Amino acid sequence: MSIQDLIRPTVKALKPYSSARDEYQGNSDAMVFLDANENPFENGVNRYPDPQQRTVKSLLSKIKSIPQKNILLGNGSDEVLDLIYRAFCEPNQDNIITLPPTYGMYSVLANINAVAIKRVQLDENFQPKVDAILEEADSNSKLLFLCSPNNPTANSFKAKSIERLVREFKGIVVIDEAYIDFSNEESWASRLNEFPNLIVTQTLSKAYGMAGIRLGICYASEEIISVINRIKPPYNVNELTQQKAIAQLEQNELTQQQVASILSERDILVEELDAISFVSKIYPTDANFVLAKVDDATKRYNELIEKGIVIRNRTTQPGCENCLRFTVGTKEENEVLIKALKALE
Repeated sequence: MSIQDLIRPTVKALKPYSSARDEYQGNSDAMVFLDANENPFENGVNRYPDPQQRTVKSLLSKIKSIPQKNILLGNGSDEVLDLIYRAFCEPNQDNIITLPPTYGMYSVLANINAVAIKRVQLDENFQPKVDAILEEADSNSKLLFLCSPNNPTANSFKAKSIERLVREFKGIVVIDEAYIDFSNEESWASRLNEFPNLIVTQTLSKAYGMAGIRLGICYASEEIISVINRIKPPYNVNELTQQKAIAQLEQNELTQQQVASILSERDILVEELDAISFVSKIYPTDANFVLAKVDDATKRYNELIEKGIVIRNRTTQPGCENCLRFTVGTKEENEVLIKALKALE
């Protein structure tokens, strides 16, 4: 497969913008910077940020064992996904494939970029219908989105299914691993060298507790990273975000302790939910949330709102009729939730 054949012609011919910080990449110590029309009075953020976020990427490279050349950062995963659309999908011509129920931004971004959507619903176990997906794909199918662990269902897709799709789909396969840190499954980013058409996206919003700074991560071949770098805004990740990310990544041990706590609380939450009379099914979870089927999702959602507890009503999603999604909170928050649910029996 030739990645060059998948790139939009306008992107392939694009001469990317070169910022002042792109042009000078030498040692900044003792240098006088008069190149970027910045305010010269130092306040910590008067200078433009590193456009390539080298320190953040260096830390991620060590933690994830992935070379920096295979990493791109964005203003949240949503910007990363949008850049992927703009790099590979020709408006009003190409299409993408999603597997509902899944993350809603795939379709939103397709609509924004004037890209058609083909939907192949997951099976009754929330697994991909591989044959149906490959049959649905045509010569204009540029992107296939696999969310694993999936949102809102919380389960991981079978490795054999994913591998077959990556090998046989004739476009780019994007595996969204926003919740991978809560899973026992190995990240597909470890297999980038095997699959030139593979993109893996992750985030600091979940396990790393950095939802407020908006930092999304893209892992892909050097060729794909180079393409996306051509079209990304020059300073898409601001200085404050980079500083916060660096501080958090430098205490990775704390993150792992928090993940372990969330997983422990998840097991307790599943056990408690299973004892609630109006909960009829709890789906397998590989994430930091639990999807449960109840007697009347809208009724139970409203009752919990009245008790000051906000969860997610997923009953309108395909295959999720009367399902509620519970994020795993702290021990104290989970106890408040269970107490409220028991009071509704």
